[in-house]
Amino acid sequence: MKKYLGSVFLFSMLLMGSCGKKDASGCQPASVASEKAQMVAYCNANSINYTEHSSGMLYEIITPGSTIAPVSTSNVSVVYTGKLLNGTTFDATSNPITLNLSNVIDGWKIGIPLIKKGGRIKLVIPSALAYSCTGAGTTIPPNSPLFFDVTLTDVK
Repeated sequence: MKKYLGSVFLFSMLLMGSCGKKDASGCQPASVASEKAQMVAYCNANSINYTEHSSGMLYEIITPGSTIAPVSTSNVSVVYTGKLLNGTTFDATSNPITLNLSNVIDGWKIGIPLIKKGGRIKLVIPSALAYSCTGAGTTIPPNSPLFFDVTLTDVK
């Protein structure tokens, strides 16, 4: 039950997305450049043969998938693991969950369409494309770059 509630929490956090702008509380987002060394070190330590996206996100396509590629409004079913760059897993699913790409964090909006149905991708996402300077509840601190290992099981 605890794992299920964690997945529900992260699912709701993914739906909230992130704007990466200074908010009314005065939080200041970290720049992608300031997090790059940490992200590259994570990739090197975890044998991720990354490509850098123009957004600053790092990714490795493990399996490209075939047939259907998602678009920004697609409903996608995924199995994933999400980690902080210190290795702490903040969420993982063993069964597919379905969500709409228009309602997730920017890193997923950019990364998931890089693969097709049946594909698998590793994403190292700068905080500006995730939960920025606000974080997500007590599980994702402010200005935290994130790692996701995502398998795209279906696209609708």
